[in-house]
Amino acid sequence: MKLVILDRDGVINQESDRFIKSPVEWKPIPRSIAAIARLNRAGFRVVVASNQSGIARGLFDISMLGRIHEKMHRHVSDAGGSIEAIFFCPHGPADQCECRKPKPGLFNDIAERLHIDLKGVHAIGDSLRDLQASSAAGATPVLVRTGRGEQTLESPEEIIGIPVYDDLSAAADAIIDGSINDIANA
Repeated sequence: MKLVILDRDGVINQESDRFIKSPVEWKPIPRSIAAIARLNRAGFRVVVASNQSGIARGLFDISMLGRIHEKMHRHVSDAGGSIEAIFFCPHGPADQCECRKPKPGLFNDIAERLHIDLKGVHAIGDSLRDLQASSAAGATPVLVRTGRGEQTLESPEEIIGIPVYDDLSAAADAIIDGSINDIANA
């Protein structure tokens, strides 16, 4: 099974320090939606793994999160693609759960539910915690410069050997054409 795991905020849609609390605030990063559709056309299943602590913080509820995700699904569908599933952690940083990245719980859940070993599965994120969680679960982390990506690059010792791309579109192209394994930080 060919699978790609994406973080949401900062990879698919614009990041916000104030959280994405409604469909109106959810704005796709240019070329990200088309990139998901290209991955699908190339035979990749796409799932999302996202921390959503705004729920624990009382900024929005599960129903609102569902409406945000409906908007994302609609954009991807209109572009000819699909996101198969969205896995999210609703907990806050103090909750000490296993599903909040940088812990690998969301990724382990994906592996269990899809009956797949994550070895060789690319997981695209914009933050160090995305990279740590995917790596801890056996997936192959990929960093994009969008969202918090440039900030993540400020800790180069943490990302040695991890491929870095300008955005989801560039990372998707490298996954599709197989060149992703040829590019890594030195």
